[in-house]
Amino acid sequence: MECCGMKGFLTYILLWMLGKKSMTGAELSDELEKRRGTRPSPGTIYPALKELRKKGLISADDGKVYTLTKKGQRELNGACTLFCNMFYDMKDMSSCSCKVKHTKKTEK
Repeated sequence: MECCGMKGFLTYILLWMLGKKSMTGAELSDELEKRRGTRPSPGTIYPALKELRKKGLISADDGKVYTLTKKGQRELNGACTLFCNMFYDMKDMSSCSCKVKHTKKTEK
């Protein structure tokens, strides 16, 4: 796999989000902020996007809207398989750790 030497899973999650819909760098940052609780800096997001473009996994139009390429979709499929194999017990993990996060969100 080309993408996912997984610098903290950033490349994987970027491919995952772009697999759902095309987005700008700002929209990707917004979504990462929702997931992590902190906004990633442009110095984190844009080098990762540049590397994914260089590898042909994503493309960008003139408005800097990033889109997953066919090659990127194949890479994402492989990365998803790798992720699922590594975290096959995700359901068990979420039973203890995700309840806390979910509880905090519902209290707001």
